[in-house]
Amino acid sequence: MKHVGCQHIRVWDDQANIGFPVFIMYPAADVHGPYEIGPFSVTAGLNAPAGQGPYPVVVISHGSGGHRLVYLTLAQALAEAGYVVLCPEHFGNNTDDNFLEGKTRNLELRPRHITLCLNALADNDILAGAVQTDKAAVLGHSMGGYTGLAVAGGRPWSITGRRVPVIADKRIKALILMAPATGWFTPDGSLAEVTVPILAYHAEHDSLTPFNNVERILDQVPDKGKVTVHHVENAGHLSFLSPFPEALVTPGFIPAQDPEGFDRVAFHQRLTGEVVAFLNGVFGG
Repeated sequence: MKHVGCQHIRVWDDQANIGFPVFIMYPAADVHGPYEIGPFSVTAGLNAPAGQGPYPVVVISHGSGGHRLVYLTLAQALAEAGYVVLCPEHFGNNTDDNFLEGKTRNLELRPRHITLCLNALADNDILAGAVQTDKAAVLGHSMGGYTGLAVAGGRPWSITGRRVPVIADKRIKALILMAPATGWFTPDGSLAEVTVPILAYHAEHDSLTPFNNVERILDQVPDKGKVTVHHVENAGHLSFLSPFPEALVTPGFIPAQDPEGFDRVAFHQRLTGEVVAFLNGVFGG
């Protein structure tokens, strides 16, 4: 197990004149204790010196109306396994400010956020020399799945049938898609240029992104042999969020709810192992 550091940064989009926060976890040079962040606790040193590296990168893209901190179980495990993990909070499509939900502008901005996160690492004093930005993956949940496909070469279309202007980032070498939203890749051939290995998850009781969203990927990528699909029995759409502290697991807090009998803690122990093994297979870890 590698030691872990963490830091908070803000990434600026000069083109859109907006900024957004990013939480980073990374392999550190020394051991550190608990760090409380929001309702969660991670084992990481704030602004701790990074390990020698160089380390591949994983950018975690949250779902629509989501938050940068709701995948910390995965972020912790990936950092311990030797990855620099960036968790951006997508401008205009997050828990606190969701005015871009359903808008074409959101489809344009989200993929660019991924590229800007990778670009920002070049000027990061703590991680200088410790990151392999040309070896990057996107882990996306729900709308984050759209984001990953778009930045990996997908050609999205708006609900009015117009091409959405996005630029692929050749540094993306793999995708992990959890309950991905793929409806914007409806014309045949929209995913013809997505050639990276993909690990995709579908939840059995997911009414928001049913299995046809994964089928769309299998039907359109040029090599379906590069796509591994896991069906998660008894899971719901939100089961991919990190387990919440027990005090928040109440009927009134929807993000913490799962179908009856589903064990989110046990699932995430399995999920983190599968994701790390997949990425190690891609990057030779």
